[in-house]
Amino acid sequence: MKKFLDENFLLQTETAQILYHQYAKDMPIIDYHNHLIPEQIANDYQFPNLTAIWLYGDHYKWRAMRTNGISEEYITGKSSTDEEKFAKWAETVPYTMRNPLYHWTHLELQRYFDVTDLLSPKTADSIYKTCSEKLQTPEFSVRSLLKKMNVAALCTTDDPTDSLEYHKQLADEGFEIKVLPTFRPDKAMAVDDIPSFNAYVAKLAAVTGLELTDLAAFKAAIKARHDYFHAHGCKLSDHGLNQIDAEDYTEEEIAAIYAKIVANGDVSAFEKRQFKSAMLVYFAHLDHSRGWVQQFHLGALRNNNARLLRELGPDTGFDSIGDFSQAEALSKFLNTLDNTNQLAKTIIYNLNPADNDLIATMIGNFQDGTVAGKVQFGSGWWFLDQKIGMENQINSLSSLGLLSRFVGMLTDSRSFLSYPRHEYFRRILCNILGNDVENGELPNDIEALGKMVQDICYNNAKEYFGF
Repeated sequence: MKKFLDENFLLQTETAQILYHQYAKDMPIIDYHNHLIPEQIANDYQFPNLTAIWLYGDHYKWRAMRTNGISEEYITGKSSTDEEKFAKWAETVPYTMRNPLYHWTHLELQRYFDVTDLLSPKTADSIYKTCSEKLQTPEFSVRSLLKKMNVAALCTTDDPTDSLEYHKQLADEGFEIKVLPTFRPDKAMAVDDIPSFNAYVAKLAAVTGLELTDLAAFKAAIKARHDYFHAHGCKLSDHGLNQIDAEDYTEEEIAAIYAKIVANGDVSAFEKRQFKSAMLVYFAHLDHSRGWVQQFHLGALRNNNARLLRELGPDTGFDSIGDFSQAEALSKFLNTLDNTNQLAKTIIYNLNPADNDLIATMIGNFQDGTVAGKVQFGSGWWFLDQKIGMENQINSLSSLGLLSRFVGMLTDSRSFLSYPRHEYFRRILCNILGNDVENGELPNDIEALGKMVQDICYNNAKEYFGF
């Protein structure tokens, strides 16, 4: 019987163990999509205790705690203490067996804090005290945590109106880890809620100093911020969408729709889709002009619980996998860009596992030989960044594309303790390849397979993003 979480965790064969320990383990990390707070990196923030770094903002854990019957007061409530919140998380952990949270929790305790005890009500107090004490030392500041995990570069997720002051501060200091912004202009096309959109237009006007009374001025303001991000090292954009909108439109129609929107007029559902379609193409043209990589996170059904959305706000654990039609509009959008040779390097992340093969075949339609793996099927995302989800994504990409050209894993996390997810991915990747060798499905060429592993873990991303 194997020991839980030993050095060969998830590595079922000798070949997998060689690939992981000799080739994957020590490769640097490029975390090209996350939701870390750049201010905390710039100020080398020191978290006060384990709850603050581990439970604040982590809706994965919040969902598990609610499912375990934990009162909201001990999850996002204001009157409970951090110690009480942690105790309730420790109470929940034994019930998370076979959920990825069980693996992640204990990987993080081991890799950051050298704690090998299983978290439970019996061990909660000692683990909380031990880890919280360590968090007060210089070795556990956020910059030190990033260095400890061998992070070479990371890309935060930023609104076009952001000042990027903390990215600039880090660049001016010469911090050895690249901390770069990502341009996420979703609010600049979110016309389903017109009052909120117009409030955003006003914010964009204030930042740029432009009067955004017509479409041309609005697009000029977007371009000005795109230029600003580029000047501060940005190399990626990102969108979080249910699905791609790709309605037909003319520029005159979009100008008229924008005029109605800013006047708080009546705008039909079709006109809103036209506007979003036009803005997606405009963003994509900007990205292509700068040589950026564009990312599309597709398929989340968000804010399902209206009552708790009102009470707690978005991104608090009430989203799920959506069942949206993806193929036709995605194909039309990519084809529109490719027709004018303005398709930037593109990563498509899928949240519905039923669409894995759809995405894996779609990316092959728009590879043009100019860049290896120009259009990518992104790593298992959100509800799919667990063992089965990663295996399914890897198998679909392997069967229908070129796994060897894959740009690998990211954290997509708000937590500085999430970097063992890269290790998790690397172990799963090496295990799949190791099993194929042991089954005679791949040759026992460790040197070639080792190069493939290192490319997927680091080298492909470094070349693809130009880091």
